[in-house]
Amino acid sequence: MEYKILGRTGLEVSSIGLGTWAFGNQVYGGVAEIDAIHTIRHALHEGITLFDTAPQYGTHEQDGVAEIVMGKALKGDRQKTVIQTKFGRNPTIEQGAPQFYKKRIIASVEESLKRLQTDYIDVLFFHSPFSINEIHDDVWEGVDSVIQSGKVRFIGHSISMFKNTEHFAQSWSNDGKIDVIQAVLSLMNREANALIEKLSQQNVGIVARECLANGFLSGQVTNETVFPAGTLNSRYSRDEITERVSQVDKFKFLLGGDITNMAQAAIRAMIDEPGISTVLTGAKNIKELDDAIIAANSHPFSPETINASKEVLVKNFEAA
Repeated sequence: MEYKILGRTGLEVSSIGLGTWAFGNQVYGGVAEIDAIHTIRHALHEGITLFDTAPQYGTHEQDGVAEIVMGKALKGDRQKTVIQTKFGRNPTIEQGAPQFYKKRIIASVEESLKRLQTDYIDVLFFHSPFSINEIHDDVWEGVDSVIQSGKVRFIGHSISMFKNTEHFAQSWSNDGKIDVIQAVLSLMNREANALIEKLSQQNVGIVARECLANGFLSGQVTNETVFPAGTLNSRYSRDEITERVSQVDKFKFLLGGDITNMAQAAIRAMIDEPGISTVLTGAKNIKELDDAIIAANSHPFSPETINASKEVLVKNFEAA
């Protein structure tokens, strides 16, 4: 496993990290707790040190289901890991109302620490604010409070609604308010490339997420695929599925050598993107995780190959 430094945090992290959205709810089809724990333990055994979660990864009845699972899985091995979680969104809050203010960040950190069975969080992210208007001025007092208490080491911004919010990721970086960003980046969505280049030059840690384009780059989706009702991709029409599958076909030139399937190619390509500190895999089970591990341990793509993958991109396909 290759390890990199997470920007100005100085934390050493594995080149791939395990994201746990699928362990918290049904958005990608449900994962039994025991299977999720086995997957997390397998990740740790194979040298993965970075684990990403959130209170939002739960149900309408319970916040932070994925945090609870992670706490159980990593108990006794905390010193070997870098744990990222978030604040500002909770599934138990009606209509997902944002909560980016002082009182909430302080309470959210306490709740996450309890679920994670730890006494500190390595990186705490603002969880996808959609507008600067969602951010209360006193939230920065809350940030100072959780940092000064030692309960949070570093602050990040997990970016969604990219075109609406990239400007305040840049502003927060300029002001030294954040140390890390999470951004959607995949063979099928490169809209964050310019921001990543700028922030990496400022030594901000860059975490790439949704690198399989919500599963379309897994190699398992065809024109005939039917997504179960209630899952993330059930929102797509038949024409939209066909369009995405057609784009994936254009990336098959990446296959060969150590890389035997599209999931591996998609992950390896993002590891090799300039400025990237770590790439999150949302693997639901050990088999999917092993694909990501193969990609992480495979021979890097050349800069010329990465550039060729950009040239065949038709458009930036929307993220979750």
